[in-house]
Amino acid sequence: MPGYELWGTEERKELNDVLQNGILMRYGFDGPRKGVWKAKELEQAICKTFGSKYAQLTSSGTSALTTAMAALGIGYGDEIIMPTFTFVASFECVLSVGAIPVLVDVDDTLTLNPDAVKKAITPKTKAVMPVHMCGSMADVDALLSICKEHNLILLEDACQSIGASYKGKFLGTIGDAGTFSFDFVKIITCGEGGAVMTNKEDVYTKCDGYSDHGHDHKGNDRGAEAHPFIGYNYRISELHAAVGLAQIKRLNEFLGIQKKNHAQLKQILSAIPEISFRRIPDPTGDSCTFLSWFLPSEEITRAVVNEMKAQNILAGNFYWYDNNWHYIRKWDHLKNSITLNALHPELKAQVIHHSTKDFTASDAVLSRCISTAISLLWTEEQIKEKGAKMVAVVKNILNRTSVTT
Repeated sequence: MPGYELWGTEERKELNDVLQNGILMRYGFDGPRKGVWKAKELEQAICKTFGSKYAQLTSSGTSALTTAMAALGIGYGDEIIMPTFTFVASFECVLSVGAIPVLVDVDDTLTLNPDAVKKAITPKTKAVMPVHMCGSMADVDALLSICKEHNLILLEDACQSIGASYKGKFLGTIGDAGTFSFDFVKIITCGEGGAVMTNKEDVYTKCDGYSDHGHDHKGNDRGAEAHPFIGYNYRISELHAAVGLAQIKRLNEFLGIQKKNHAQLKQILSAIPEISFRRIPDPTGDSCTFLSWFLPSEEITRAVVNEMKAQNILAGNFYWYDNNWHYIRKWDHLKNSITLNALHPELKAQVIHHSTKDFTASDAVLSRCISTAISLLWTEEQIKEKGAKMVAVVKNILNRTSVTT
């Protein structure tokens, strides 16, 4: 799945450019850096590759989301509708700007259920934040229509879906703003890093300042720059940007391998009628980082997961329903609103309320889902072997279940 699997001379070359001049910071030191501006180059490459007018690099996908929310004016008392299936960073960012994460059910796309979004809208709703999980997309048209009808911001969390697209547009470039994560296990990696993309100049200008202590970045004297507003240190380093610059040039290479391996494994699992697959609103736009598949019941799915574990073939297969990081069922720290810094009592009450609602519909989806990470390093023979082992386990469990019932 991730770009770290194919680390090579390209990444080392870009890193050495930075090491040779010793300027690791993305701003300032114009003379000593001798024309080497890796962060600027990567931002330009992001715009060119994905078709966004503006891109602002940050230190992580989490800081990118936080920066985007601030730049979009999301803050105290605002509600952001987000899915129950995501990464914990999604709700962390909402809380970091003082807003309220309103969690709603996902459907068989593994992303926001548009009907659940409609039902969750209140006068306090400011934004809808689809999270394009596991390499594929939400029902973007439906969510765009909802946002237009209710005058809401559409903020795309595309951190897990770099290179995926919807009807010809890359995810992360369709809404008012979108974010990528370039951490170590993303499709392309900086080691650590993130980006905000937007087609709105005012949003970009705010992101540019907010991610660097409010600096306006005007002129060529960093010490003389003004601070129109308070910001924070969410800067990426030149070292991290250098890695990303090499990786973004290899994106099509990575996606091509993923799609080939994904198709081969899907064909093998398709031989079992009881297996169904994730619904993808635009199949041609799937980045194919994961193959997500469903079994008929939670009981059968758990039995398959346990048997794969017993046979030591569970690695790379994720049962999100029991996962601590990605599904609300295990987010006790959110449900109890456990923070080191005290939240306003009203915010804390809302956090607890919205994270402890009935998510039966999401449970019905995630309890039957297994996602298989697609490796860039697999050979055809390895895929055949892996697929055969998975098929054998599923058939064994299905046969055993049919006998007992």
